Amino acid sequence: MDMSYTSLEQLPPNRRVTFDEDPEIALYLPENDTKDPELSIVIPAMNEEAVMELFIEWCHEGINKAGVAAEILIVDSSSDRSPLIALEGGARVLKTPKRGLGQAYRDAIQVIRGKYIIMGDADCTYDFREISPFMERFREGYEFILGSRFKGSIEDGSMPALHRYFGTPFTTWILNTIYGSDFSDIHCGMRGITLDALKRIRLHSRSWEYASEMVIKSVRVGLRRVEVPVHFYKDRDGRESHHRRMGWFSPWHAGWINLRAMLIYGADFFVLRPGSVLFALGLLATLLLALGPVSLGGVTLSLNSQFLAMIAAVAGLQGLMSGAIAQILFEPTGESARRWLGRLPYTRTMIGVGIVFSIGVMLCINFVWSFVNAGYTVVDAMARDNHLAVLGLTMMILSFTVFIGTLLIHAVAARTLTGSPDADAR
Repeated sequence: MDMSYTSLEQLPPNRRVTFDEDPEIALYLPENDTKDPELSIVIPAMNEEAVMELFIEWCHEGINKAGVAAEILIVDSSSDRSPLIALEGGARVLKTPKRGLGQAYRDAIQVIRGKYIIMGDADCTYDFREISPFMERFREGYEFILGSRFKGSIEDGSMPALHRYFGTPFTTWILNTIYGSDFSDIHCGMRGITLDALKRIRLHSRSWEYASEMVIKSVRVGLRRVEVPVHFYKDRDGRESHHRRMGWFSPWHAGWINLRAMLIYGADFFVLRPGSVLFALGLLATLLLALGPVSLGGVTLSLNSQFLAMIAAVAGLQGLMSGAIAQILFEPTGESARRWLGRLPYTRTMIGVGIVFSIGVMLCINFVWSFVNAGYTVVDAMARDNHLAVLGLTMMILSFTVFIGTLLIHAVAARTLTGSPDADAR
């Protein structure tokens, strides 16, 4: 590249590609562009002039060792010479506004040419001279490959002790518990994913939380995934990390929004299974007390106990329905939507709801009839009617909850699936 250029805009028109759908971004091509790459190394960068040349050299060394045709794509929002250095080193540069790491990867999807993608940082903290393990796993059929610093190596001074011994292990444990996964280092920035899988998971995050969203959706979508050891180094002399540039609060903010992503995308974990258990226990207790008080080990369970059981059943069913909706919203393949539509087919569910609600009304009418005949007074002789009335009230509330939940599930599924589900066919 002719270093007489001092800005990207001075490059010849044939080295610049613009996009009508997003005029804020432009793709700049190196003089010796790679043809038909199998691998794309996709790296967001902002003001990495101090290390960009070395990083590009590392990438080329890793590409040569792996024996793969690869492109280097720098998604750049710098105000320094980083993009010019990257172009000189043979990388493509996608120039974008500063709008977050997650958005950088979303912007890049339209220009990625490789079947496989390796992601990371341009700061030489991850060793891109060692990409062979990623390519080996890709060729074995894995779709998502997460680097693990804990299975590889962590240079002294590269990671604060609080992050290394508490923050990363603790948040990794939280994610594994919620999603039933077995990752060892969910915050590792060096990772691989197929282009097809990246499109399927539909990243929504714009900032740091993209990292957790990607890991979570690799589980949600059912990608074939594996971890590989990676080496993590401290910042090079003359280079300061983005967190340090942004102030002491930046890593805490990044951790918080990643935790938020884990909890939001795993909302069903907190309501679906607990709700199912609470619903089953509450309904069972309500039915056992339907004919009157029950004595267990010297303790008599009566009307108050049945009301408590009714509340448990109603709260549990509401949690179950909320969990179903959360699953549909956060499972990008549509499999959860199809599964819940199969469990709650519209016509049969509405008929069942109508029958259960009608039986509940009749049980309550019987109580009202007995109440009137007793001179508008609840007497001991009405104990069985009282308990049956609570059962009837429970049936009415539960059936109405299923009615509303079914409508919402079908409405959300209609937005999630390609095309609206045909209610008449169900």
